[in-house]
Amino acid sequence: MEKLKLHSKDLTAENIKKLAALFPNCLTEAKAEDGTLKNAIDFDLLRQELSADLVEGPQERYRLDWPGKREALATANAPIAKTLRPCREESVDFDTTKNLYIEGDNLEALKLLQETYLNKVKMIYIDPPYNTGHDFVYDDDFSESCREYFKRSNQTDEQGNRLMANADSNGRFHSDWISMLYARLKLARNLLMYDGVIFISIDDNEASNLHKMCDEVFGEENFVCCIAWKNKYGAGAKTRTFIEVHEYILCYSRARISDLQAPLSKDQASEYSKNRDEYYAERGGYVTQPLMTNSLGDRKSLKYSIIHEGDEIVPRKQWVWSESRLLEAIENNEVVFKKKDNGEYSVRAKVYLRDRNGKMRKGKPISLQ
Repeated sequence: MEKLKLHSKDLTAENIKKLAALFPNCLTEAKAEDGTLKNAIDFDLLRQELSADLVEGPQERYRLDWPGKREALATANAPIAKTLRPCREESVDFDTTKNLYIEGDNLEALKLLQETYLNKVKMIYIDPPYNTGHDFVYDDDFSESCREYFKRSNQTDEQGNRLMANADSNGRFHSDWISMLYARLKLARNLLMYDGVIFISIDDNEASNLHKMCDEVFGEENFVCCIAWKNKYGAGAKTRTFIEVHEYILCYSRARISDLQAPLSKDQASEYSKNRDEYYAERGGYVTQPLMTNSLGDRKSLKYSIIHEGDEIVPRKQWVWSESRLLEAIENNEVVFKKKDNGEYSVRAKVYLRDRNGKMRKGKPISLQ
């Protein structure tokens, strides 16, 4: 026996779906009277879509906005009456260790770290919930006592952290997720050193919102890169006709930085001492790198021949450097030639430990493969 529906169809919701299908840019989110999120129509944008002339309204601006943004800012700035308590009985070498592991609500931990670690952290990595409809987001309501809160929600994780389930029905909403992460990113930025960096894992569900949020928190000019990494192999599960086998890691810096190259380690620096020449002894030796690329390119300016000891050398594909740069390096004795048994040449550039100004070389730039 089929169950009878005891309520009529929600015509408003149906109309919103129809309008969203015609004008997806007019679909937004708003808070209902009970505080929950619901789909809504931006009538200012809808009016503009239906008008050939410019519709008067609030002044436009470039910004990221969502229901709950002001509350997220207040959450980040609100003080808490708590402190960190050392747990010696569960620690290893508590008095000599250089590591610190904190258990508890991460928002509260970030607040408590502000005084001691303000502008002192070199690197932060976070792996937030991806807002897939199957994970959790933190409930940041500090207005009630713990007893009142647990009585109301009765939801905690294994460490007693306050959690609010992000169910399938709410998975399509973005505002709660953005508010949760926005407050934490604001506090995390305060901890970073001037040249500190933050790495944030994410997938396709919220990658675009996270990018815009970080542009606002850290500054668009401090975006370093978006790393795409393969997290699955094989066929995997199909979603929207594509097989999703990758996620992202967004990297931002506290202030604009030129590179992320680290100083050479002792082992790396020792490699330079294996080759020295009389021309640049003060530069501390060198390693070599190939000047012929294995990639078949189409730049005609990199396809030329040079003469060495009467032999014409033509790369099978192309050179790495322009002809003028390579000839200048040869003139300065900064190129190593080695003739192979088959008559072909290996042509490699000398890379010195120190540059011409005596500055120590750094490690290789980070390679995204």
